[in-house]
Amino acid sequence: MEKDKIIKRVMTAAPVIPVVTVHDVGKAVELAKALVAGGLPSIEVTLRTPNAIEAIRAIADEVEGALAGAGTVLTSQQVRAVETAGADFMVSPGFAPDLLAAANDSPLPLLPGISSASEAMHLGELGYTCLKFFPAGPAGGPAYLKSIGAPLPQFSFCPTGGINSENASQYLELSNVLCVGGSWVAPSSLVNAGDWAAITKLASEAASLVG
Repeated sequence: MEKDKIIKRVMTAAPVIPVVTVHDVGKAVELAKALVAGGLPSIEVTLRTPNAIEAIRAIADEVEGALAGAGTVLTSQQVRAVETAGADFMVSPGFAPDLLAAANDSPLPLLPGISSASEAMHLGELGYTCLKFFPAGPAGGPAYLKSIGAPLPQFSFCPTGGINSENASQYLELSNVLCVGGSWVAPSSLVNAGDWAAITKLASEAASLVG
């Protein structure tokens, strides 16, 4: 299935998918360029600001090598909006019938969120094998993902939520984890300051993480 290939390419492009919240569209392109330069091409822009869709459009249009993703996708209307913006993939903290129906009709792959084995099994029945594990820390962390790896070997995960440079490797060492998502590579203080060199350095360190 073509969508499976795309989302696996997104998840295996680097060990970390930066999760960024863009308040200033004018900084979106330079931020994405800094992340790509550091070795993190898959970028999840959360739909938590009024400027998020335009930020995704700018990254998709202007940043060579970037895979522009939309995060916090919750509704069918948002699915259509990110399609129009030229996004490469979508991420949701969970799933709902209307969202899944819209994603099924969309050319874009969806990485839906789960926090339990039952939710993973439900999505598995619908053909999903790549899932977001959220919120990773509160939902059980690496120990939980390791425990469901044997009974549910068909699933691959991108844990997100409470992950940082100190604990990312604990997730990445698991055979059912393809990557992790995190915001530590693009802290708001550096984004606001326009310190792209510092963000590239953080991205480079994240790109070299191994389990």
